[in-house]
Amino acid sequence: MKNESKKLSYIEGWLSIIVNVLLFGLKYWAGIVTGSIAIIADAWHTLTDSISSIIVLIGVKVSSKPADKNHPFGHGRAELIASLIIGILFAIVAFSFIQQSIEKLKNREAVVFGTFAIVVTIISIVSKEALAQFAFWAGKKTGSTILKADAWHHRSDAISSVIILVGIFLGKYFWWIDGVLGIIVALLIFYATFEIFRDSINPMLGTSPDKNLIQKVEHICQRINSNTQAHHFHIHEYGNHTELTFHIYLPNEICLDEAHKISEQIEVKIRKNLAIESTIHMEPFESE
Repeated sequence: MKNESKKLSYIEGWLSIIVNVLLFGLKYWAGIVTGSIAIIADAWHTLTDSISSIIVLIGVKVSSKPADKNHPFGHGRAELIASLIIGILFAIVAFSFIQQSIEKLKNREAVVFGTFAIVVTIISIVSKEALAQFAFWAGKKTGSTILKADAWHHRSDAISSVIILVGIFLGKYFWWIDGVLGIIVALLIFYATFEIFRDSINPMLGTSPDKNLIQKVEHICQRINSNTQAHHFHIHEYGNHTELTFHIYLPNEICLDEAHKISEQIEVKIRKNLAIESTIHMEPFESE
């Protein structure tokens, strides 16, 4: 992992832990004072953000280890594994929220919210969205899957707090609002879980290179040798390390030494321009 990426990941992780622990204390206190299952559930959601941030730090540390004999492509996929763990935490928390909310609806429990709950919820919204924006920015800048996953965790917490704030103002009119809000928060968390699983599992299973990348590689090949035709692309992602394999057609009359020089020049150019390690299989054009 590059130094800038590692530094941003550590900053985001520690900042998230500190802010989330403070918010957990405020939310839990507000939930106890009001007796709101939605606010208490939201407090625990915030605490899981701290846990996920600890996983972020562990994932960053492991994924930054250099390649070795047993891991020739490095440890970059540790980020994807850490993201899956965050997703699993999401699912567990969401299921717990639904159970507690349904129980509250069955018992027809109403909640009386106060000014303290409003202030705490507003602080939570502003703080969590600020953390989300920073994590999204850092994730985009570094290409880190785990930072993007943590950003969704912050964003889902901010959205759930917005919903709770709306519910606070509607609570005096509808006794069931707290239980329903708990279920809505849980569904939002389940959706965030789906997003995290999708972004983590796809690279591990393997995906096709996007068309933009293929066009860039084809352009590089054409600039090195106008007779070169690239095809049969496969990409393998290991966190910040990416391996690309593809075939190139070359004229039949080119000698092996010249063909090797062309493929080597292409590999160097791809490494320099796209930060991707490539392996090229050379094939002659079929005879007419």
